[in-house]
Amino acid sequence: MRKIHHIITFILVFTFTNCSTAQQQTTVSSTNKKAMKLYKEGKAYYDARNNELAEVNFLSAIEKDPNFIEAEVMLAFVYTEIFQYKKALKHYLRCIEIDPTFYPDIYASAAALQLKFGMYEDAKKNFTNYLQVKGSPLMMEDMAKDGLRDCKFAIEALKHPVAFNPINMGKNINSPMAEYFPSISVDGSTFLYTRRLTSKMTYTGFNEDFYMSRFDGKTWSESVNVAAINNSMTNEGAPSLSANGRFLIFTTCDDPVEGYGRGKEGFGSCDLFYAYNIGDNWTPPKNLGQKINSSHWETQPSFSADGKTLYFVRGIGRGQSRQQDIWTSVLNEEGVWSVAKRLSNVINTKGVEESVYIHPDGKTLYFSSNGHPGMGGLDIFMSQKNEKGEWSTPINLGYPINTFNDENSLLVSANGDIAYFASDREGGYGALDLYQFEMPNNVKPERVNYLKGKVYDAVTKKPIDARFELIDLTTGKVVIESYADKATGEYLVSLPINREYALNVTYDGYLFFSENFMLTGGIALKPFVKNVPLYRIEIDQPVVLKNVFFDTDKYDLKEKSKIELDILVKFLTKNSAVKIELGGHTDNVGSAKSNQILSENRAKSVFDYLVGKGIAKERLTTKGYGDTKPIADNSTDAGKAENRRTEFKVIAK
Repeated sequence: MRKIHHIITFILVFTFTNCSTAQQQTTVSSTNKKAMKLYKEGKAYYDARNNELAEVNFLSAIEKDPNFIEAEVMLAFVYTEIFQYKKALKHYLRCIEIDPTFYPDIYASAAALQLKFGMYEDAKKNFTNYLQVKGSPLMMEDMAKDGLRDCKFAIEALKHPVAFNPINMGKNINSPMAEYFPSISVDGSTFLYTRRLTSKMTYTGFNEDFYMSRFDGKTWSESVNVAAINNSMTNEGAPSLSANGRFLIFTTCDDPVEGYGRGKEGFGSCDLFYAYNIGDNWTPPKNLGQKINSSHWETQPSFSADGKTLYFVRGIGRGQSRQQDIWTSVLNEEGVWSVAKRLSNVINTKGVEESVYIHPDGKTLYFSSNGHPGMGGLDIFMSQKNEKGEWSTPINLGYPINTFNDENSLLVSANGDIAYFASDREGGYGALDLYQFEMPNNVKPERVNYLKGKVYDAVTKKPIDARFELIDLTTGKVVIESYADKATGEYLVSLPINREYALNVTYDGYLFFSENFMLTGGIALKPFVKNVPLYRIEIDQPVVLKNVFFDTDKYDLKEKSKIELDILVKFLTKNSAVKIELGGHTDNVGSAKSNQILSENRAKSVFDYLVGKGIAKERLTTKGYGDTKPIADNSTDAGKAENRRTEFKVIAK
């Protein structure tokens, strides 16, 4: 309960302040000599940090004099220090009952604990009473204002609960140990999370490891330890899978016990590492480097589905005074990370931010915070990024998703319908368990689809680890960059809906592959499966340019066609000996003569564009085929659309 611990830190600070004040007092409110003697002895024990005997003496003093307010105050301080908060609250309230003006800070201390237990109306009253105190500086004013804000928010949230029915993910995922920080591939087939194991080999007494489960369409398989990555006696945790489930960024913390931990491989107490999955094997983990890791504490990464942006949590300082914020770094075209930057104050606060998760839509951020208006503990929030890169004011997911306890580790499926989180609620298998629930509509991300398949040599059928580019045809921006698996040729890329995409697949020595995806309407709800045969650069092998577009009966290139033609320019520049024929084709609508002329003109338009980009005329020829070479049935609209195409084929190399 990070927020409550933060508040308790305030209480303890003022415990010592008030104790010092009390120690300077020459008189106390009690006249009972036995009570006064017990109180004095209790203070001596308290100063010696013997809270057990201090408690006994203060209780005895109160027994001798039930209205001994100084003893009540000291007893409340003792219980606060030893984390017996319910007992502490009882004695803070008794102090107020005896004399409301004795220690004004008692109002704030009592209210903080009432907020901890979800006693919002009572906490609101005491925060208000504290803030109305006159004549003395309010040392806990900022904390009280934040607490009052949260009380008001929580009281309203309780009146308007959101739909929430968490379901335990079952024994194949959960165990008597703690499970948390889940991560999932964009197709929902691979589920990776952290499990806390007991260990006698670490100074903490536990060891965090990764466990993985697969979904077969109906159930999750029994999770297994990812031994290839869990290769140290220290903690590996907070995993973030790439969209295809084959690139992993995670946290490793150094163990100060000699002989354990990553030692010189790290830059701080916890660093971010990465590993690749090739076939069924993971590469040895490597540090992400000093542009991301620092001498501070880096953890809880979230890697965007486009493969370009990393979000993570950095903690500066130690203990309850640690400043904990969300940071980000961007991967450039050369594969180099930028120097990490802190997100703006729209997201980060003076409190604690953690459990960051960027949805595969690339613009919806979920995170936990105690610095925004909430229910009293760490609450889960949602913010969305606009076209300018600006984050919206975070939205609290509402009650009962959020409560006066801490909520974190939220993960949302690609389609936005299902969320996963960790909880120690009753009815589980042990400590923290992983649960799932249906997301409320108002905090859903943009729906994301996915494209998956295999890339292989069209002749030998051997897998190829080709490069993928997914380009938004409206903006011209590359939204996804990825590679097929080296061992299997399998690939998986996310596709945010309501957009039109060009897919480009390339590999040295091969002709590139082109595809178009229009993700609008109902078609966007069904995942795409597309196997990609790549052909070596051979004479007369045609390549359809599926992202070259013309208006009906016209031959002027549409603006979005230039994206694919620039890819063709790169291919011809890289393969300088290659000569190609540009071929235009139509469907069978209209006369053969008009179709012939149209196809010739369209091929010539592509020719002119390539020449304008610096490709020598001698390397290009054009030919119009009209409707003479259909590749699909002209009796259907879909078939006609396939037949209306622009191709190129190699005629010399």
